[in-house]
Amino acid sequence: MKKIIASPLAPKAVGPYSQAVETDAALYVSGQLPVDGATGTMPEGIEAQTRQSLANLGHILREAGYDFADVVKTTVLLADIADFGAMNAVYAEHFTADMPARVCYQVAALPMGARVEIDAVAVK
Repeated sequence: MKKIIASPLAPKAVGPYSQAVETDAALYVSGQLPVDGATGTMPEGIEAQTRQSLANLGHILREAGYDFADVVKTTVLLADIADFGAMNAVYAEHFTADMPARVCYQVAALPMGARVEIDAVAVK
């Protein structure tokens, strides 16, 4: 079984991909940029951008009937690894127990000049 998940509260996919795909075993959420789904705008600063990326992730998780507690793996992409501490502090507000596995990379650039992008895998 493969089911496409799309939340009207998160930004629409801007390319040939889905916001998320659910299978019998897991939910795979595409990388979420810090774009407000209602306005199409991106906040300034790594803290606000991390909050928005995680809010978008949360919208998609809830659309599929999942929650942050169901997340088993995330990938965090940063435009500048110097933002790691500030990103991590906001991330810790959303993942408070039984933390998912995670990898964090600095990348050369992110779409739209974003400072962060976060994807996730969740299971029930």
